[in-house]
Amino acid sequence: MNHERSIVHMDLDTFFVSCERLLDSKLIGKPVLIGGTSDRGVVASCSYEARRFGIHSAMPMRMAKQLCPEAITLRGNSGIYTKFSNMVTEVIKESVPLYEKASVDEFYIDLTGMDKFFGCHKLASEIRQRIIKETGLPISFGLSINKTVSKIATGEAKPNNQIQILKGTEKPFLSPLSVRKIPMVGEVTYKSLCDLGIKRIRTVQEMPMEMMHRVLGKNGLSIWKKANGIDNTPVIQYHERKSISVERTFDKDTTDVRKLESIITAMAENLVYKLRQGNKLTACITFKIRYTDFQTYTMQKRIPFSSADHKIIPVVMELYKKLYQRRLLVRLIGVKFSHLVEGGYQIDIFDDNEKVINLYQAMDKMRERYGDRAVIRANGMEAKSIGRWNPFNGEPPPLLANRRR
Repeated sequence: MNHERSIVHMDLDTFFVSCERLLDSKLIGKPVLIGGTSDRGVVASCSYEARRFGIHSAMPMRMAKQLCPEAITLRGNSGIYTKFSNMVTEVIKESVPLYEKASVDEFYIDLTGMDKFFGCHKLASEIRQRIIKETGLPISFGLSINKTVSKIATGEAKPNNQIQILKGTEKPFLSPLSVRKIPMVGEVTYKSLCDLGIKRIRTVQEMPMEMMHRVLGKNGLSIWKKANGIDNTPVIQYHERKSISVERTFDKDTTDVRKLESIITAMAENLVYKLRQGNKLTACITFKIRYTDFQTYTMQKRIPFSSADHKIIPVVMELYKKLYQRRLLVRLIGVKFSHLVEGGYQIDIFDDNEKVINLYQAMDKMRERYGDRAVIRANGMEAKSIGRWNPFNGEPPPLLANRRR
């Protein structure tokens, strides 16, 4: 029941920067930028001191340096951030019955019913203090009846603070804030709302739901609900997945190299997209091939943490070429990514330039809207279809049926 829920949203403040400051105290109080350090790089995280200059994450590094030439620029180290993220996860895991890890530095905790024993605000405060004490990292939280209001409250609590929004006060809390604060309102939506003269959440609250729906479609409906503090989405129990994989058995054993390479490309590309969907990176790639005589071979290779097609697909192809013996018919091929960590684009940003990141974000948006195969590499066109599923929502993967031509 919605009215009885107690949902906490916890978010580590300027997480990458805070980790770096624990390792080097000279960075404290200074403007710090973390991300790709080349001219075409992108800001993955920046300190509050840097934000005063108008810098924000995902901004081109070149532009950030112009805004604040004295900023200290660091490359970023995904291994260290993963380690700290896991430390925080451990504290939360030991303290609560149900939590969801939304990203490397962000958690939702369902404390519904805990007030009988303890008081949800008191429990959340104690978890927050324990995280600060045990990891040295600053963290903020918002507590309310749902995910949306709690996430917005965390944003208002920052830096390093906490806010509780009492049941029944969601609308007055939200009304004076900018519509930009609503999760899912990005640059484009914000601009369309501004064009309609909508800048504050109050304006959305005062509009009839039908009107928002008419003007912005399904998106408008979602925004209207969130502006009114309505959100029934559950906290999804967090399970750490160690690997994801996909296999394909051919209905007829084949030596058609073009078909093989096309299907391998499509499988790898789809799996990399699943990584990004689940906000994960892989550090180990395995390729598997089974011949007509059932002899099965696998080969793996370690890579720097990534969820980028152009880093991963060539490695998959390289392993395939090392394993493939032309004289035998192929019965099955498989691709697996393991050593997964949280981190999505954020950590990839250290190595990639803005052009590449914009490309992947645009491709993924199209796939989310029109299906997994909406955008595909030309050399992956031979593959008829690859499983449509999200490996990070706790559901088992569907079996890939043999696709007959």
